[in-house]
Amino acid sequence: MVIKKIVIGFYLSSLLTLVGCKQKEEQQNASENLSEVQPIAAKDIIPSKMVHIPAGTFKMGTNDPAFPDAQPIHKVTVKEFWMDEHEVTNDEFEKFVKATNYVTVAERKLDPKDFPGVPVESLVPGSGVFSPPNQPVTLDNPLQWWKYVPGASWHHPTGQQSNIKGQENNPVVHVSYEDAAAYATWAGKRLPTEAEWEYAAQGKKPGLKYYWGNELKPGGRWMANIYQGDFPTKNTGEDGFVGVAPVKTFPPNAFGLYDMDGNVWEWCNDFYRPDYYAKSPADSPKGPSDSYDPDEPGAVKRVQRGGSFLCSDQYCIRYRPGSRGKGEIGSGSDNLGFRCVKDSDGLANK
Repeated sequence: MVIKKIVIGFYLSSLLTLVGCKQKEEQQNASENLSEVQPIAAKDIIPSKMVHIPAGTFKMGTNDPAFPDAQPIHKVTVKEFWMDEHEVTNDEFEKFVKATNYVTVAERKLDPKDFPGVPVESLVPGSGVFSPPNQPVTLDNPLQWWKYVPGASWHHPTGQQSNIKGQENNPVVHVSYEDAAAYATWAGKRLPTEAEWEYAAQGKKPGLKYYWGNELKPGGRWMANIYQGDFPTKNTGEDGFVGVAPVKTFPPNAFGLYDMDGNVWEWCNDFYRPDYYAKSPADSPKGPSDSYDPDEPGAVKRVQRGGSFLCSDQYCIRYRPGSRGKGEIGSGSDNLGFRCVKDSDGLANK
């Protein structure tokens, strides 16, 4: 995940000119294409639904050396709870915005104090958008395929000239932790703890290579929306998508939850620390009391889980069981969304 402040701090000044030229060049085609897109009929909108997750004890973490921050494996018990069966959609988030007039972080004016050295006129609201380079690149610098796009937000996912018409069933993206938490509060829910998320994702099938089993493509079928091809230059779209997929496109797990791996990363409520698993309590852990990432000691980060459509065994393999993601709480991107949970309170149905 590329941190928004890094993208702005190092690249915004020069990118605004480049992006602006590109947007002007593509504006006519974009406008023509958008005018042809029709909203999804009301009867075809995927409704909000929650799934009951029973209480249980499971093994959390992994012994995969690729994920040192997800070690050691430890037993955790969680109470019963309810979880959204799919990621929050554009349609659901739009209802929240209309009801509250909420403005997401990506749409707000930027404070010059947070971006020293960047000209005030260059501080334009926006967000991170995956932009595949035209030629093969080394995989040691994500800024080669992430661009800060002025005007990009939840309802303009690729920039100001885009919109979400016809994408009502897609997971909402470009949401920061703050945005996700605000939606959850409005909906009478909350964001999941990392332990709740992992327990739900395992879906009664612990110890597997993938959340769905030990084969990447059982019976030749893709089970999640991830990246196929040469990252980051060529996504073949073999699974049917080169970007986000509508929720509930791929099979659910044993709990009836969709897209717990791939599609978009999902915010959890826990602060991120790479050493937390070594001292995590066994009963309903809620994460550490503060955040620390040795890669960016000054950034406040929360846990993200599940991977996205940009994950593959060639580059980002954090769609696999037990693996962890992390993100600065004010950052968003076009592969980052969320889902909510709710305490059970003894309710039998939701």
